[in-house]
Amino acid sequence: MPFPSSPRARSGPRRRSLLAVGPTALALAGCTAGDEGPGEPEDGPSAAERWARARAARDSEGLVERYDAVIAAHPGLAERLRPLRAAAVRHAQAFGGGPGRKASPSPSPSPSPSSASPSVAAVPGDGKEALASLAAAERELADRRARALLDMPGELARLLASVAAAGAAHVYLLTEGGA
Repeated sequence: MPFPSSPRARSGPRRRSLLAVGPTALALAGCTAGDEGPGEPEDGPSAAERWARARAARDSEGLVERYDAVIAAHPGLAERLRPLRAAAVRHAQAFGGGPGRKASPSPSPSPSPSSASPSVAAVPGDGKEALASLAAAERELADRRARALLDMPGELARLLASVAAAGAAHVYLLTEGGA
């Protein structure tokens, strides 16, 4: 037997439903209030972020130059260093660096002392010492990026953290892991 309908039954949402949904709707409205659309100064990266990206790209390109110099001086290490060098090229590109002259996919010829970039140190004559110098460069750069990420906004901080972690892995591969 069906129950008789209550004389107080109403159609539409109940007060409890409105009370439960109300704060959520206000929170969602608050999240979008203030969207003025594209063109706002806050939409793009700040000058500090652009500078940090450019510096990170240059640092990665400098690391690529170091890999190139070691590969040119010690061709027997080329196969071992090629994947690490390729990762440094990708890091430069992730920061907005171009695949230009410095980050070319093939190793450049051995630089002469007069044409060598000031960021590229002399390559040690011994292969183990050359690997140690690359590891030191990777370690210094990873440490610098780890310190810099503390002052950067979300996306750039995550990118710096990821690339710093990759640099730390490169240090291991260059020193102990037998890249």
